[in-house]
Amino acid sequence: MKDLLLIAGYAFAGAGCAGLVGAGALWLLRRRSVAVSLVVVAVVTVVAMLAGTLAVAWAMFLSTHDLWVVTTVAAMAAVVSLAVALLLGRWVVARSRALTRAARSFGDAGSFAPPSGAATAELAELAHELATTSARLTESRARERALENSRRELVAWISHDLRTPLAGLRAMSEALEDGVAPDPQRYLHQMRVEVDRLNMMVGDLFELSRIQSGALSLARSRVSAYDLVADAIAGADPLARECGVRLVGDGVEDVPLDVDGKEMTRALGNLLINAIRSTPADGTVAVTAERVEDVVVLSVTDGCGGIPEEDIGRVFDTGWRGSQARTPPGGGLGLAIVRGIVEAHNGHAVVRNVLGGCRFEVTLPTG
Repeated sequence: MKDLLLIAGYAFAGAGCAGLVGAGALWLLRRRSVAVSLVVVAVVTVVAMLAGTLAVAWAMFLSTHDLWVVTTVAAMAAVVSLAVALLLGRWVVARSRALTRAARSFGDAGSFAPPSGAATAELAELAHELATTSARLTESRARERALENSRRELVAWISHDLRTPLAGLRAMSEALEDGVAPDPQRYLHQMRVEVDRLNMMVGDLFELSRIQSGALSLARSRVSAYDLVADAIAGADPLARECGVRLVGDGVEDVPLDVDGKEMTRALGNLLINAIRSTPADGTVAVTAERVEDVVVLSVTDGCGGIPEEDIGRVFDTGWRGSQARTPPGGGLGLAIVRGIVEAHNGHAVVRNVLGGCRFEVTLPTG
């Protein structure tokens, strides 16, 4: 038993000394590449085994021949083990470098494609995470491009819609100033109409900026869906009469909603204005409200004839108006404001084509 403990002590001392030296080497080389660390680990492992074996052999063997045989065998095994470890380490480093080259595609605004071939579990997991990050970056770039396109369209439409009333106001003011206006009262009335139009555009821009900056503050209260729809219809009724469009609100259930009544009335009003302007004379715009499980669905159905399938996904985008100018004057902000208000209430707005027109649906939680 005493000899066994002595052998174990010699082996532990030899291997321990080699391990301490290896730990110091790893600490000194901690900022170098993984290839250097792998070489150090392989060398320390082999040297620790060799040191422990030789320490026991030198202490226990009395025959010079036997000692020489053991030393030679251990040294040869150490060389072979070290060579194998270096080859395996080189393979790991090669996979790491291939992964690094593949990751450089991020900087070129490209997508990540993991290198082919087998890899260690850690490198495979890292490649998976990089692929997931690449997919998220691609989606982010797509959203950024869509947002930039929307901003450009918004600036173009706003510039156009501002130029027209401003030019009219300037012409009418010059006519009044020069005293050549044939009907000054009509000119003054038209100037007020144009000012109201500009004021509406400024209000829409301010509302949209609050929504996009997250500064929209909601004053929630318990509101009946029936009262909400009634207020929106009352506000849009004069425009409907002017355009010869019938407003129908028979399918409205009296269900409670926890919303900001002012903001939701504005959202429904924008939907109604959009529907009225898109529906031909003698057409009908129908409003419904119904409870479906734990949500309330408010819908506005018009008679516009439908939206092309390639455009239906952009209806709520900022600044988009489509070939038929579906939104009211204001740079295509009405439906964008609708989506912003609805999403601020933790709901969502969608549009789909129905027979003869479109159906805009606003889904809101009941509580």
